[in-house]
Amino acid sequence: MRKGKEAAAGFPEQELIERVIKIKRVSKVVKGGKRMKLSASVVVGDGHGQVGLGHGKSSEVAAAVRKATARARKDMVKVAIKGRTIPHETEGKYAASRVIVKPASEGTGLIACTHVRAVLEAAGLRDALSKSLGSRNPYNAARATIIALGKLRTIDRVAAACNKPIGHFVRKENRNEATEGDPD
Repeated sequence: MRKGKEAAAGFPEQELIERVIKIKRVSKVVKGGKRMKLSASVVVGDGHGQVGLGHGKSSEVAAAVRKATARARKDMVKVAIKGRTIPHETEGKYAASRVIVKPASEGTGLIACTHVRAVLEAAGLRDALSKSLGSRNPYNAARATIIALGKLRTIDRVAAACNKPIGHFVRKENRNEATEGDPD
């Protein structure tokens, strides 16, 4: 096992899923002409509920991807997963991009654009629906997806935050269903 940040954070290098979202050429105009560099956006996840997004620039593709991957590992967030999907519908906004992610029944698969799909796959989701609204810039759409996934809460987390047992929330749902069904 490697020593350093990967080992300290508990993310061994071989267990992470890395997806390159976008590689593009960027230029900077200086007095002597244009300086060309490459920009890379990378999604990193462990496939079990943690995902991060990074961005890096360099004069070579490999160096840009390495920088982006290092940044993505530092910025990983925990995602609440319920089986193969998410516990509830959520929405994330970053810059002009807006992404809506909904839970799907088992066997549906991931229905999403390539940038959103990369984030969902890296997080370990197998069934989800999504819609990308506004700007479809790859980095912004991926960041909006991570923000949306960061808002997810399971019933366990909600119960712990409210300092109540899980049964308290389940009983309320059953009581509401019973009152809706009675015509009295």
